[in-house]
Amino acid sequence: MNRLVNKEFRRIFALQKQTKIAMATNRTFTMIKPDATDAGHTGKIIDRIIDAGFSIKAMKWTKLSLADAQAFYEVHAERPFYGELTEYMSSAPIVAAILEKDNAVADFRTLIGATNPAEAAPGTIRAEFAESIAANAVHGSDSDENAAIEGAFYFSAREMS
Repeated sequence: MNRLVNKEFRRIFALQKQTKIAMATNRTFTMIKPDATDAGHTGKIIDRIIDAGFSIKAMKWTKLSLADAQAFYEVHAERPFYGELTEYMSSAPIVAAILEKDNAVADFRTLIGATNPAEAAPGTIRAEFAESIAANAVHGSDSDENAAIEGAFYFSAREMS
């Protein structure tokens, strides 16, 4: 089932790309993770994102099913942490968002900091809000291509302004 969902997801992305609906390179995707939503940090994180000059083009509060989390993280299916990751990501609500700013992907990755909060620079989102490497408060796309793919997983073309 998950492979079928992911295959359909990639087909839709390819169609979007062909019709020039795919996200511009000044956009990125983020997700505020279950640890941060459960701890009540959602508003503070969104404020930090806006204060850093990003505009929000789409946003939704949602809870992933285990199948959704497995489809989203299918790229990691062979890794030993996949089961724990997908269970965690489906354990509580998340906030998915499309952000826009010049140099969005790189600037957002700087804003969120290193995956390991112990290594994250002071003032970054993960340094302030992350609990651990696994519960690291926020996801940020690592490339323009992945930002478009990840954003299309959560949002239809009409939801992205």
